[in-house]
Parts: sequence; C-alpha cells; structure tokens
Amino acid sequence: MHESTMHDMFLEQFVVGPFDVNCYLIGCPHHRKMAVIDPGGEVERIWRRVQETGYSLEYIINTHGHVDHIAGNLDLKHISHAKILAHADDVLLMTTRQDMLYTMFPGAKPSPAPDQLLSDGQIIQLGNINLQVLHTPGHTQGGICLFTDGVLFTGDTLFAEGIGRTDFPGGNYQQLIYSIRNKLFCLDAGLKILPGHGDESTLDREKRYNPFVGSAALDR
Repeated sequence: MHESTMHDMFLEQFVVGPFDVNCYLIGCPHHRKMAVIDPGGEVERIWRRVQETGYSLEYIINTHGHVDHIAGNLDLKHISHAKILAHADDVLLMTTRQDMLYTMFPGAKPSPAPDQLLSDGQIIQLGNINLQVLHTPGHTQGGICLFTDGVLFTGDTLFAEGIGRTDFPGGNYQQLIYSIRNKLFCLDAGLKILPGHGDESTLDREKRYNPFVGSAALDR
C-alpha cells in the first residue's frame, strides 16, 4: 500500500486480486469525499481503509470493464452505496460474464450496471478535485484514463514501458496506439502515470522509452 497527500489530495494504492490490480483511493481532504478506482477484489480490506480515513465514499470508478478491475463493484456498492461510474461502451462487458478472464477468476461477480455513464472530456467532481475523463479505446472499447493535478490514472491503456493487451474481444492494437499518442502524449510530460498494473512512471519516460509507443517505436 502506497499513500500520498500530494497536491492537497489524499491518494492511496492497493494491489488487489489474483491479477495484482492497482486499486486507488483518491480523496479531497477539504470536503472529506473519496472515490475508489478499479476495486478488483479484497473489498473488506478496501472498505476498512475507507472507514479509517473518515471520508465519504462517493464513487466507484472503473477504467474499463474487465473482471479483474470490476470484481469488487457489487460488494463495495452494497456496503457503501457509492455510485458506479464507467464508460457506456463497456457496460455489457462489466455486467455479464462474456469477459474471458472469468475462467481464470473463480467466484468473481459481474458488476451492477453503472449509475452514471462517462464520456470523453467529462469532469468528475470530487470536492475540490476535478477528474477529467479521457476515452482511450483499444484495450477495451470503453477504456478510459483519468487526469487530475499532476496525476494520470491510465488503467490498462498505458503501463511503465508497456501497453494493455489487445487480444481479448473488443481489443484493437492500432486503436490503442492512437489513443496513447493522441490522447495521452499531448498532456504535460511531467505527469505521473498510475497504471492498472505494475509500477508508476511519468509521461516523459514513456514518450522516451516505451518500446510500443515511445521515441524508439516511432523510429522503427
């Protein structure tokens, strides 16, 4: 678990579930409001930490609909009554068992339907924190990233020196590369990347060294 209060923002990371998903708690200290991004399991652990902070859990936000990122939605919503937010293009994926990953995730439950559908450019207001939605299809058709002051939550769109898989139904390699280069790489290069799996990075580092979309890849 990694905790930070950078830029007057509560931020904490958990690695959860059998696929080691990075789940994030983000909160506004002034209004004591919180969101959880990608609760992929271990709901009791996540909820216990939310209660310890004393924040009110307002939103459950999914960067995409694969089961390893939404497996905790049902139970966490039941406990917290928080609203589920996701992109419209992944609703079917997250609410049914069509995701191939279910065969590797015994006992995982599909998500309830989102309470609010997200779209490109939309702002999710969390107290004094504004999370901007960036629609970045390619890993899934409804994949999103979330951008706020100094931080970019990239889900499974962009990893440290990697990108999301595109071999599952709904994946599209060319679309994913386009999303990264045209939606993410135009942002401030100093942004910290907080991905759905693995280590954090920065946009500048990925522009330079990512073998799929960085400078070296462009020279191929």
